[in-house]
Amino acid sequence: MITRDVLWSDITDIYGAILAHPFVTGLTDGTLARGAFRHYIVQDAHYLRGYARALAVCAAKAPHEDITAMFAEHAAGAIAAERELHAALMGELGGSVDDEPVAPATQAYVSYLLATAHGGSYAEAVGAVLPCYWIYARVGDALLSAGSPDPVYARWIAMYGGDAYRSVVDAVLAETDRLGAGLSDAELARMRKHFTTASRYEWMFWDAGYRQESWPV
Repeated sequence: MITRDVLWSDITDIYGAILAHPFVTGLTDGTLARGAFRHYIVQDAHYLRGYARALAVCAAKAPHEDITAMFAEHAAGAIAAERELHAALMGELGGSVDDEPVAPATQAYVSYLLATAHGGSYAEAVGAVLPCYWIYARVGDALLSAGSPDPVYARWIAMYGGDAYRSVVDAVLAETDRLGAGLSDAELARMRKHFTTASRYEWMFWDAGYRQESWPV
């Protein structure tokens, strides 16, 4: 069984819960409160700054130059997305990302990614960053076919449901399969654990946006 299939088999229930979440369904039927989407966009901008650093660690740990270049390009792309897409959306939604605090789920997820990337093996780092790539591609594909009556939500869906993003994800999945083929059972188990944990954080991130999560004290 190829590595991507092993990893995905561990999170089918989590992915199903993401697709069924009212934040996600609200994007396609237009019922998602604009305040919830704004909260999500702000937190996603904060998240992408940390995610870019985790990808940079993957680049540093990669065993081949072409994979180092790939992860380095993706790290730069995450920063570019944070600056360009979120700046455009915040222009419509109002306010500034830098005026908003990092919410609990965002802080926890980013801290987990960075701790795993710095403290774990290359395989563990890849396992931790992969859900953000892959789940967004799968969600984007699902939402693209449904569309949205809200033009702001439709623009967001088009970004993650497009062919350009799919090609990025396919390259990371190819590296995942190459890497997984040479892992010991113990190393693969650690990679699977991080992949599942980060996938749970993905659900928590959608949920935090829907609830417009803030620090309780």
